[in-house]
Amino acid sequence: MRLVKVTSDQLNELMGWFNSEAELRIWSGPFFNYPFDTQSFKNDLNLDALNSFALVNDEGQMLGFGQYYLREGRCHLGRLVIAPSERGKGLAKVLINLLGEQGKQQLQCDSLSLFVYTHNTLAKTAYEKMGFIQTQYPADMPLDGCIYMTC
Repeated sequence: MRLVKVTSDQLNELMGWFNSEAELRIWSGPFFNYPFDTQSFKNDLNLDALNSFALVNDEGQMLGFGQYYLREGRCHLGRLVIAPSERGKGLAKVLINLLGEQGKQQLQCDSLSLFVYTHNTLAKTAYEKMGFIQTQYPADMPLDGCIYMTC
């Protein structure tokens, strides 16, 4: 498995992974347009400014998606998602490890961070299993109902 820059076809596939506004909000946060179209989805992802990657297998099948950027001196992971048909197979760990290593190297930092909604217990548990711990955010918390985790 490897990370590749997300393509237009992969973007279209990613849009199909969200069948309701609630599913989209858990993943994207409150600032994404819903309903969305290709252009609004691309704009809301901020693909031109954020490091955005698809996780693909050896056959090129898209298994996941994630982004990273520098936030508070850490490689901050965002919009992490695994294809619905591939969940429960340990791919979130693969995605986070690959994004984290690449991001820390590119951004020249040595730790990771992410936000997760408090009610997203499956994701929070998965992050804890990977070594993330709940941490006090160093400024005013930018998202209501979220916790800040670092590793």
